[in-house]
Amino acid sequence: MSLHSTAAQLVTLAAEGEEHGGNHESLSPLLTGGSAFVILLLLLWITTRFNRDR
Repeated sequence: MSLHSTAAQLVTLAAEGEEHGGNHESLSPLLTGGSAFVILLLLLWITTRFNRDR
């Protein structure tokens, strides 16, 4: 497999991705980001509860 054929395949793959946009209709960026933030805060709270001796 040569560099030229690999690059051509990647260009074809990238062009196919433009048609779909990469986002699903049911995924809300605000909901996804908010959920990740809440989960990270929960993990931070749990971690600080286990490190009371410091």
